[in-house]
Amino acid sequence: MASQYRTGTTSDWRSLSGQVEAVSLAVPTEAHCEIAVGLLEQGIHVLVEKPISRTLEEADRMIAAGGKSGVVLQVGHAERFNPAMVALRPHVLNPVYFEIHRIGQFTARSLDIDVVLDLMIHDLDIVQWLVGEESEVIDLHAVGIPILTNRVDAANARLEFSTGAVANITASRVGTERIRKMRFFQPRDYVAVDYTTNYAAISNLGPSGASPWPGVNTQVLQVKNVEPLRAEIKSFLNAVTANSQPLVSGADGRRALALALRTLEQIADHTVRSGVSAFLQNA
Repeated sequence: MASQYRTGTTSDWRSLSGQVEAVSLAVPTEAHCEIAVGLLEQGIHVLVEKPISRTLEEADRMIAAGGKSGVVLQVGHAERFNPAMVALRPHVLNPVYFEIHRIGQFTARSLDIDVVLDLMIHDLDIVQWLVGEESEVIDLHAVGIPILTNRVDAANARLEFSTGAVANITASRVGTERIRKMRFFQPRDYVAVDYTTNYAAISNLGPSGASPWPGVNTQVLQVKNVEPLRAEIKSFLNAVTANSQPLVSGADGRRALALALRTLEQIADHTVRSGVSAFLQNA
């Protein structure tokens, strides 16, 4: 790859000092904090893959390092850049109920983290973004179970927000097919999104041409087909060039991480109360 693009390689991130202005950090989550802080302290802009880190303390260190150096820290929540979500976002008014499914086929990647931090965190971020930062999660119930690894591979979470919105989110990395769908309701609207096919549609009651009774109108949104990762990197570079706030800031990444960790705590609590842990130990 280095030969093809006429660039250099290194096996030590520390050698990047003075060589680069911005970095896309795609290493295992356990290494995010050490490398990101080291780069940010040198004045290097960083786009770090989600989750931002393993712990909130690590996230705080990263955010502080970026703030002190005055450089951009962006978190790679790529679904915000999905063409279907980009087309839909201006139409989101007051979401009340979400039903979300994110199912992936098993791969050997990201096995250092649970499915909540691997997959569900995408939807935790999106739901908080759509409901609004001013709304807090006032109730959360979650269940999960390890299937093919010693970490949680499938999970379900039910969230209730202070606005009254409710979200039911299911995530699994041991499915036989790939599903990334979100449906939600807001006053007079039913919204459907398929992240995989870049489909977004809004259905509502409207006059029917065939009868005096109201019918259901479905508006399929016009979607600009742009690869999300390309759009994410372009957004990052624009923020670097303009020295502006990125679309997904370190604070946004921390907020998603906090909710994901809270979900994992609820899963652990449910596991103990339900006796699943004893069952797994005896299996």
